[in-house]
Amino acid sequence: MKAKLANKIIGREREQTVLSQLLKSKRSEFLALYGRRRVGKTYLIRNFFEKIPAVFFHTTGIQKGKLKEQLEQFAKQIGVAFYGSAAIKTRSKWLDAFEDLTQATQRVPRNKKVVLFLDEFPWMATKKSGLLQALDYYWNRYWAHDSRLKLIICGSSASWIIEKIINNKGGLYNRVTQTLQLHPFTLGETKAFLNSMGIQLNQRHILDLYMVLGGIPHYLALIRRGLTAHQCIDELCFQKDGQLVKEFERLFASLFQESEIYVELARVIARHRYGIGQAQLMKEKRVSEGGRTVHRLKELEEAGFIVNFVPHGHQEKGVYYKIIDEYILFYLHWIEPSLKSIRKQDRSTKYWLAKTQSSSWKSWAGYAFEAVCYKHLAQIRQALAIDPGAEVGTWRYSPRAKANHSGTQIDLLFDRTDGAVTICEIKYSEQPYVIDKAYAHNLMNKVTIYGKQTKTQKQLFLAMITANSLKPSMYSEEIITKQVGLDDLFKMESIN
Repeated sequence: MKAKLANKIIGREREQTVLSQLLKSKRSEFLALYGRRRVGKTYLIRNFFEKIPAVFFHTTGIQKGKLKEQLEQFAKQIGVAFYGSAAIKTRSKWLDAFEDLTQATQRVPRNKKVVLFLDEFPWMATKKSGLLQALDYYWNRYWAHDSRLKLIICGSSASWIIEKIINNKGGLYNRVTQTLQLHPFTLGETKAFLNSMGIQLNQRHILDLYMVLGGIPHYLALIRRGLTAHQCIDELCFQKDGQLVKEFERLFASLFQESEIYVELARVIARHRYGIGQAQLMKEKRVSEGGRTVHRLKELEEAGFIVNFVPHGHQEKGVYYKIIDEYILFYLHWIEPSLKSIRKQDRSTKYWLAKTQSSSWKSWAGYAFEAVCYKHLAQIRQALAIDPGAEVGTWRYSPRAKANHSGTQIDLLFDRTDGAVTICEIKYSEQPYVIDKAYAHNLMNKVTIYGKQTKTQKQLFLAMITANSLKPSMYSEEIITKQVGLDDLFKMESIN
């Protein structure tokens, strides 16, 4: 993070509330924190607790580090937190290291809270290290009975944290008192984050950045003041020394063993704009339908890269998968095909600006904007005044071969509890969008097909979600009941 961001937490109101409750608790607490790599987990915990009058012990696992290296780092941090940075003997086993930590906590006055932050914990759990068994023993034997102690286990490998800590079947079963998943910033939080860095960009430029970088603080912190969105993207993604050119490889390698298998799964899913069914995915990937692939898909989902869903009204078709991580989608569509040229530095500094004039960019931008909208369903619900109980989904109808009628795709719909369905059309455009006669007919055809094929008796409403407003016309006024624009998408979500 840049200097201006030191000790300043942007957004994260719900998460800070959870941490405040944890600190004020009159019992020991065990928090499992996870989220996508680079999403700001360490930054949140460190900056929240370092300004609190408590002893803060923070150690971080070393990626691909050996047991000896992990224990050396652990001993060093015990010295920093409890003994004025004095050197502490490095142990050879985690049981002994945790004994040293326990002895150190007992030196702290009884009226002072102690936060134990074990960061990138999966990296600390080297093969046959006995780390989990040691944690099991010391939590159950000592730490759980000390009301001053607040233990936070954190890791970017979300699947590992969920499987080994939250859903542990052994001695840690049901010991976690709080779980917290840290999500990427929303558009509103992204704007506040950039403003805190002295970067004043309008909503349109921030949206263009978000469609590439997502709400990942680490990526957003790379943006330089005084550049347009196009210039930032070009600098980070299409120059030889661009900081996000090689990020894709690092990202997967840091989370998964045999990372190339996970990369290939992501590639297959990314080729399908509206998602791909599990059976078709198995066929395209040319793997047998088995538990291993399903488990890998679950790991990709827990990492925040994909989402599984069942198309609205088509439960019999089973589970579909879709890429939801903006950077991964952008990398596979734009950076990867250009890698040879980028490495040769055969790219002008206006490469991305030129690409944004192409038809392929317009198609991708529509795809990316839809993904952004799915991340801001709370803001869309609020703008459309839709109750929280409404079922949200997409819907697609493909007629059988030789049928004399057409199919259709609905980007987003809300099946409401008040006897209505709001069908949403999502449109990305650089100018205010105009609904002409032909497009109005297309929209009404969607509504008609949905009503006929679902046989719903509910009232059907049509809404527009646009990146650059909707220009009033006789057709928009006739068929569109409500619209959602950037002002709505940029609203900060209430924690209530």
